[in-house]
Amino acid sequence: MNLANQPVRDYSKEKQIKSRRIKPTQRQMGEISPKVDRELKERSQDICEVQKRCNGARAIERAHITGRKQLSHRTRAVDLLHACKPCHTWMDESVEGIRFRKALREQTK
Repeated sequence: MNLANQPVRDYSKEKQIKSRRIKPTQRQMGEISPKVDRELKERSQDICEVQKRCNGARAIERAHITGRKQLSHRTRAVDLLHACKPCHTWMDESVEGIRFRKALREQTK
């Protein structure tokens, strides 16, 4: 295909500045809204939902079951677990934790 024979498409700086992104970014889809956070805390009653490295410790972190990069929708309460720090670290960094998270993801589909 010879581009020399194609007409020039004018896309001025003014048009570029006025255009807006329609599709949300992965970061925006992974953000936890106040409504979702409230639903999560009501569901867990501030007790760790994972309980693989604790015996029902106070939950202080919100752990994504589905990673932000794999989300195709904005984060909902079913995409999260309320977890204590040791359980969240276990889910993100150990082989067993990653398998556990994958099994949970399959159950919620």
